Amino acid sequence: MEKYECAPCGYIYDPEVGDPDGGIAPGTSFEDIPDDWVCPVCGVGKEDFYPVQE
Repeated sequence: MEKYECAPCGYIYDPEVGDPDGGIAPGTSFEDIPDDWVCPVCGVGKEDFYPVQE
């Protein structure tokens, strides 16, 4: 599963970790996160994230 980076703040969403504080369980792919989820650091929506090239 791909990691995604928040363009404004640089937060990396790692599907292996999820976002437990935001209600996203580990193992949840970015595509499966609800559309109303926001970056836990700066509060922007999913549309401001882009795939990280590893």
